[in-house]
Amino acid sequence: MEQILIIDDDTALCELVTEYLKPLGFQIESVHRGDLGVERALAGEHAIVVLDVMLPGLNGFEVLRRIRAESRVPVLMLTARGDDVDRIVGLEIGADDYLPKPFNPRELVARIRAILRRADSHEPRDSGKAKTLIVGDVELDMGTRVVRRLGEIVELTAVEFDLLEKLLRATGRIITREELSKEVLGRSTSPFDRSIDMHISNLRRKLGHQVGEVERIKTVRGVGYIYAQVSAAEGK
Repeated sequence: MEQILIIDDDTALCELVTEYLKPLGFQIESVHRGDLGVERALAGEHAIVVLDVMLPGLNGFEVLRRIRAESRVPVLMLTARGDDVDRIVGLEIGADDYLPKPFNPRELVARIRAILRRADSHEPRDSGKAKTLIVGDVELDMGTRVVRRLGEIVELTAVEFDLLEKLLRATGRIITREELSKEVLGRSTSPFDRSIDMHISNLRRKLGHQVGEVERIKTVRGVGYIYAQVSAAEGK
């Protein structure tokens, strides 16, 4: 039974979410302060953290920073509806996804299950059967789920790893935002959903904007993205 940690000072909301999720087979723990949320999130007992932005003690962004400094536990952020800044900042810091308040409990379950599916696939597999994907200066090990650039390990979240894999396998051709959203986030895009864009931005920052003299991940306006088709020699 998968355990979910909810960090939110709205006790009524926590109770409602607990009542909805428990019959679906989840175990729920709720804490109502940011500092305690960090402590519990780093205990290694939970499959996913549902984190509100507005919290006493520490705000949600600082909680997320402290979690990401030590853990890759998946984090779903709860943001105010229409507040794009909160969503962007959360994704930049390392949130796996976000959900605006107020939300439909079914949507919450769908987001949680999509994140957990990615987290399950993020577990290292038998390296003897693993394949390595190499494009330019980037090496992606499917068995250990480790990414290296010029031999140095690059720390990626589960979402970033899966997104990079999709881009590398499509090297040299356009892959649409809709395709990336469905395959990586498990949902269709909406006109104001910038999740994929922010995860792409994080990849650029972590891997470097250029590979050789070429833009690593090029935006094709109104369509999607294309990963540069270069040789390993060109990437050095």
